[in-house]
Amino acid sequence: MSDRDPFSEIERAFDMLGEQFGVDLGSIPVDVIDEGDAFVVHADLPGYDSADIDVQLVEDRKLTISASASEERETSDGHYVQRERREQSLSRSVPLPEAVEESETTASYEDGVLTVRLGKVTSDTDDEGTDIPVN
Repeated sequence: MSDRDPFSEIERAFDMLGEQFGVDLGSIPVDVIDEGDAFVVHADLPGYDSADIDVQLVEDRKLTISASASEERETSDGHYVQRERREQSLSRSVPLPEAVEESETTASYEDGVLTVRLGKVTSDTDDEGTDIPVN
């Protein structure tokens, strides 16, 4: 009898294929779109519920997306009972080219796609100060 674990060998083979083709199979695929006044990030997260997804903005320049889910299934057929458990976690950090406003961020999740809208920091080119009206 061999001490080899066939599942770890399969996982290692997938890792090698991912490295060869430049794809990280344990990562979340994202699209980042510059809409002028905001960045829009689309992340593919099929099979998750919105409660399984965590989105964080770090230092106004990095978006971190993580998702984790677990599933437990039990079936019985006569005297034999089978229990299966599955747990999956993914995460991805996306550096943003410009700073964004924390108060101008929204996120929605529909049909397996997370959409995060991040309003850019508006910089005033008028450095003359702020007018204060006098009553």
